[in-house]
Amino acid sequence: MNIDLREIDTQQAYKLMSGSVVPRAIAWVSSIDAEGQRNLAPFSFFTVASRNPPMLCISVGPGVGEREGTIKDTLENIRSQKQYVINIVNTELGNEMHESAKNFPSDVDEFEAAGVTAADSVSVVPPRVGEAPISFELELDRIIELGSDHLILGRIVHYHIKDDYYLGNYKVDLEKLKPLGRLANRYSEMQGLFSLPREE
Repeated sequence: MNIDLREIDTQQAYKLMSGSVVPRAIAWVSSIDAEGQRNLAPFSFFTVASRNPPMLCISVGPGVGEREGTIKDTLENIRSQKQYVINIVNTELGNEMHESAKNFPSDVDEFEAAGVTAADSVSVVPPRVGEAPISFELELDRIIELGSDHLILGRIVHYHIKDDYYLGNYKVDLEKLKPLGRLANRYSEMQGLFSLPREE
């Protein structure tokens, strides 16, 4: 079977992409608006963008469901304040992350709604998730409009890792981290690490 994605609707194409590009790490993004109102939302269109300078990228789509056609608070906040934090989600934080993904009104603090701690950052104003094993503080580099979505590129200015997940020598203990992965509309946890080539 082969499909011309130019000839199907956006939602159908999205299902094929999100079910094929898997598993995807989840960027749990904390930001603030001009009045200091906190926002916390997950995005699974997320990866490393540059090693020098260290940069991460997330892709933010338009609002869906009851907020269809609107611009997400995360995009508005990053565009106006130029700073944000990407928190890494492990399986232990799955329920909290899922709660923060709901379509709350803009005046709702998702940190409180999800029951997580807003911990002070070092180099940026938006707080990080205190319970997150790893957090990246970022300053906005640029936003690129791509069709209906916006690709946000940010420069990492500060990195946090809890001692339990740090092996030393700038290495992360992935077996202990157990990062949560996004698989279409489901999730996975990392199990059974191995190296290649595999022994028979």
